[in-house]
Amino acid sequence: MRRIKEQGTADVFDAVSWEPGSASIPVSFARSVGLYTPAIAGTVPSDCAVLFLSPWGFEEMCTRKLWRDLAERFARSGISSLRFDYPGTGDTPDDMEFPGGLPVWETAIEAAAAELHRLCGTSRLILVGHGLGATFAALNAGRLGTVEGAVMMAPVISGRFYLRELAAWSKMVDDGLGLSDEQRIAGKVSVAGLVMPAEIAAAVRGISVHNIETTPARAVLVVHRAARDSEAAFADRLESLGATVTRQVYAGYDDLVSNPTIARQPEAVATAVADWVAALASDAGTAVDPELPSAPAIVTGGEFREEPLRFGPRHRLFGTLCLPKGERRGAAVVLLGTAYDRQAGWGRSATETARYLAANGVASMRFDAANVGDSPPVAGAPVQVLFSAGQQDDVRAAFDLLAERGLGPAVLAGRCSGAYVAFRSSLDEKRCAGVVAINPFTFVWDEEENVEEALRYNPRSLGDYRKRALRAETFRRLVSGQIDIPRAAGNICRQLGSRAARSAPRIFWRLSKFGRLRHTVHASFGRLSERHIPMRLIYSETDVGLERYHAYFGADGAAMKAYPNVSVEIVPGADHNMSPPEAKALLRQRILEMALAAAE
Repeated sequence: MRRIKEQGTADVFDAVSWEPGSASIPVSFARSVGLYTPAIAGTVPSDCAVLFLSPWGFEEMCTRKLWRDLAERFARSGISSLRFDYPGTGDTPDDMEFPGGLPVWETAIEAAAAELHRLCGTSRLILVGHGLGATFAALNAGRLGTVEGAVMMAPVISGRFYLRELAAWSKMVDDGLGLSDEQRIAGKVSVAGLVMPAEIAAAVRGISVHNIETTPARAVLVVHRAARDSEAAFADRLESLGATVTRQVYAGYDDLVSNPTIARQPEAVATAVADWVAALASDAGTAVDPELPSAPAIVTGGEFREEPLRFGPRHRLFGTLCLPKGERRGAAVVLLGTAYDRQAGWGRSATETARYLAANGVASMRFDAANVGDSPPVAGAPVQVLFSAGQQDDVRAAFDLLAERGLGPAVLAGRCSGAYVAFRSSLDEKRCAGVVAINPFTFVWDEEENVEEALRYNPRSLGDYRKRALRAETFRRLVSGQIDIPRAAGNICRQLGSRAARSAPRIFWRLSKFGRLRHTVHASFGRLSERHIPMRLIYSETDVGLERYHAYFGADGAAMKAYPNVSVEIVPGADHNMSPPEAKALLRQRILEMALAAAE
């Protein structure tokens, strides 16, 4: 054990045990952030450990939960593992340079392998890669020591083709968000607000493993997509090089990578991968002399100091505490995630906001709620955690951590479902000193509404439909059949029906479901007003959440005047995710203002 004396850190580093239901153990090395999952107590620790090699961008966001699930399955078989962020991604520092392109990421892979060997005392590795990570496994296995096996899931065979495919996927994501041509990231390799460094992109463009000369391991599991002949041919090539190749069709790939909010885990494939790795590791002998972490994982940048950590009962949650290097001021900020995005946020927005706050003297906490990203689910809780009261327990645990570190008071900030959790948590959390709610979908959940349906077919606002109808791109997509006309028409009709319901004489409101929901919303705002909790409501100008806001507070928002603690701001030219740089900068500034004002 090592005693810690610095501001915001624990008096005693609470060590390194892991059990099912706990988050994995944070580690830091070579300016990267990793999560180590040791073999579960009671198993014989294998001399083979698994090093995860992640995909990049949108695909990485969608597979984050899959990696956690596989790590836990491996641990139950006595196999330790490490998953980590490449430099310049996720929760790693931002001030990275990439001379020569891929060598910086390849050096990080080597450092991760060395760290894994040190942590668990193994001499052999099994590489598990997805997408670009699977290709890195093929290209880098020779420099990582003894590699017993490699799992290659949807490997990138041609870097040039991959970048073309990524550009098409990026356009689909931007179309889904309703971004105009001026709002899209141009001239760079990007997707979902994430930008691949130019040097990395140039190196990736030159990758081709069609005619690889050396197999990455003696045993290889290729999880290939059914319609990708190049992936099947790659498996044949590895076999011709002497590898024992097992082939597995990647059932459920599209459902996994289509959207992190609605991603469905490929259970059959996960089971096949876990069984294959366990069988390979079963003859590897026993690990010896592990060196478990003896101090907190710390990551530093120009003006911040971050501690990735586990917290809550049984260390069930994973998050990152971000502290200013200089004098601290204002209230701390709890940054709440949106949907199933990992704690770094959409386009790394939460990571960027945390470091902006630190540069201005404000501490913050960002974390994965239970069953999101790297935080495991709560036993017995519903699988669907969004818009559930259970997430308020996670917020309470974050406040407890801040209190333990002497970092109160704190304000809550979140977007969409994160804004909903911020609002609902502020009602009962007496330690909440303020709320910034960005594009809240609603303020009270209608139990008759299906969360899955709302997430998968989230309707647009009438204003957004009008805006899109004027675009030539919309006409092109309509003619080509890319727009689901019946669903769009149904969404419009439902919103028109909602408007008609709230236009009915008020005497009928108390008899309707709408009236009951409206009463609950106003009662909630009334409670916060009585406690003088400052709140900022921030909407993009065509966000669907505005439909409910107007339903509860009037077309002109006049009913909000009853709550002087609340300010409302509309951001022009922004999408639901607040993607434009100007919108991001505005949000960061508003959160900072709330943090500073709340401590006065």
